[in-house]
Amino acid sequence: MRAKSLRVLTEAGQGKKKSERQDGMSQPRKPVQPGPPRLAAREVRIIGGRWKRSKLPVADKPGLRPTPDRVRETLFNWLGQDLDGWRVLDAFAGSGALGFEAASRGAAEVLLLERDADLVRSLNNSRAKLGAEQLRVEASDALAWMARAPAQRFELVFLDPPFAAGLFEPALRAAAPLLVEGGYLYLESPEAIAVPPECGLTLWREARAGAVHYCVLRRSG
Repeated sequence: MRAKSLRVLTEAGQGKKKSERQDGMSQPRKPVQPGPPRLAAREVRIIGGRWKRSKLPVADKPGLRPTPDRVRETLFNWLGQDLDGWRVLDAFAGSGALGFEAASRGAAEVLLLERDADLVRSLNNSRAKLGAEQLRVEASDALAWMARAPAQRFELVFLDPPFAAGLFEPALRAAAPLLVEGGYLYLESPEAIAVPPECGLTLWREARAGAVHYCVLRRSG
């Protein structure tokens, strides 16, 4: 009788443990709360000249679209690798990729126009980090600044406005008088843009890379 009682007690204990395990398995696990999303760092590299391979930060801003490496490489193959003595305007600076590229290749004076305060701060930080003394950043609306600037001031003007802003024709009209005779104007757009005849600009080079059409215009005498 004693052996039988022990067996009954043992079976009862095992049944209790099995029931506890089943109860534990039936309880839903608490969901793991996700942490804050991690944003991938964005940057663009200068591809030629004094600061070749130096990095420029690219802020996460709507419409900010740095000129791709491939396009910048083609552009400076057209213009030449040495911009010694040139005065350059980067009218819609954004990340500053075009303006810093020109300064890296020897331009004597590079002016970057940008109206976004965060981008202005970032451009000035990059300028200080590289020691780019010939480069200046001005917090300004590009169209307003060009409208009041003196004529024939630059050998090269970069125009790369936000594609959705509809600024291509107004920017061309405002920038054309700022070029010296024979000066160059770079324009980046989603499609080829008809240049108003009164701008006095003629097409010199053009190409396409993916969703970007880009060209260089020259001011005739």
